[in-house]
Amino acid sequence: MCCSGFLKMMMFIFNGGIFLAGAAILGVGIWVKVDSGSLLGVLDSVEGAPSELSQLANISYMLIGVGAVLVVIGFLGCCGAIRESRCMLLTFFSIVLILFIIEVAGAVVLLVFQGLADQLLQGLEDGIRKDLTEKYGENEGVTSLWDTTMDQLKCCGGKNYTDFDQSPYFNQNQVYPDTCCNATIPEGQCNENRASAIMVDGCIDKIVQLLEDNAVIVAAVALGITALEIAAMVVSMVLYKNIGNKG
Repeated sequence: MCCSGFLKMMMFIFNGGIFLAGAAILGVGIWVKVDSGSLLGVLDSVEGAPSELSQLANISYMLIGVGAVLVVIGFLGCCGAIRESRCMLLTFFSIVLILFIIEVAGAVVLLVFQGLADQLLQGLEDGIRKDLTEKYGENEGVTSLWDTTMDQLKCCGGKNYTDFDQSPYFNQNQVYPDTCCNATIPEGQCNENRASAIMVDGCIDKIVQLLEDNAVIVAAVALGITALEIAAMVVSMVLYKNIGNKG
């Protein structure tokens, strides 16, 4: 009896962690989806972008899907343990096992193609220059999206300020966006001399840096969730066997 109670408590703790992690990922996915000025909008708007990179624009759906699955797993595990339902425990184990196999396969792919994201982003340079040259300052949606992105990341264009040369904005005003001068001068006075002297980093480099800076956090969260899944699978099978022995 004591052993059964301990197993239930451990299942509740493990699956509570999985449930909370899923809810957090689900929330992030929904936030990315509803954030119309997000960085992913820029990637999706660039014409001629690599087909692989365009899939990054759907990352919100992936986060929502993963989060929803983790929430369901956490619910099944907790309810299965509390109600001592062998059916729910077996369903829980099967889903977690499939998810675990997918995670291992995904980790192998990431290790094999470790530099793929950087290469794809760097390959956007020509597409971004074309997009800015043709639309920035004329297309309200593209202009607003780039202004938001450059302001949030403190960057300028894809590579640097020269991406705005011959753009409708530059042709009309003969200046570059204020972010290309790091907002260190009065508004509307970011000319070529000042932009070249300050040389604000391009957004591609900023995106790559952002991915690298958060890679450790993502890996730590993934490892934590995986550890919870393994522990929950072991405990669920022990509890499943004990419930069967009672019958």
